[in-house]
Amino acid sequence: MRIRWTSRALSDLVRLHEFLSSVDRQAAARAVKSLSASPQRLLAHPRIGERLEEFEPREVRHILIGGYETRYEIEGSDIYVLRLWHTREERSD
Repeated sequence: MRIRWTSRALSDLVRLHEFLSSVDRQAAARAVKSLSASPQRLLAHPRIGERLEEFEPREVRHILIGGYETRYEIEGSDIYVLRLWHTREERSD
């Protein structure tokens, strides 16, 4: 298996970095580094996240990493990171 990032997930990382860096640039860099590395854990246990039934028949799941939610999809031998955000953010999707 391998991890692949969607453009929306990469945009989420940029958005989170911009928001956090307005308060503390070093903390923003640490947070983004941690968030971008955390999906690697899924390689050992890809189905550890809770399945999101509203996306069936696709296998979309989500996990919480610290205060951040990561949504991902398993497709064949690839894990696609779809979105990520802080759990305190208001989300429309």
